[in-house]
Amino acid sequence: MKCVNVSNGNKVIADKLVMKDSFFGRLVGLLSRKDLKDGEGIILNPCTQIHTFFMRFDIDVVFISKDFKVVAVRENMPPWRMSPLYLNARYTLEVKGGYLKGGVKPGQQLALEN
Repeated sequence: MKCVNVSNGNKVIADKLVMKDSFFGRLVGLLSRKDLKDGEGIILNPCTQIHTFFMRFDIDVVFISKDFKVVAVRENMPPWRMSPLYLNARYTLEVKGGYLKGGVKPGQQLALEN
């Protein structure tokens, strides 16, 4: 699965995504990973807040509404942190820290493709 930024000419954000929509899948998230490669990541559904407790690397996080508009972006979130609560978020996209490089902004429209 891949995520594209429709507001930015369908630019690919990540092309190796896995949806985590079970309680256990969201609970484990990226905790079992030592790192992420460029383009790899997960989408948590539903998710309005994340933490990076016990993680081994920084991540970029995109909070997304139910209609797939970007609510907030947190780049280079280090281990042992907790994000703010975004009540209007439905999904959370997590990729390698520093990967987004300012390419995703609040208000932009995203889309998922197979």
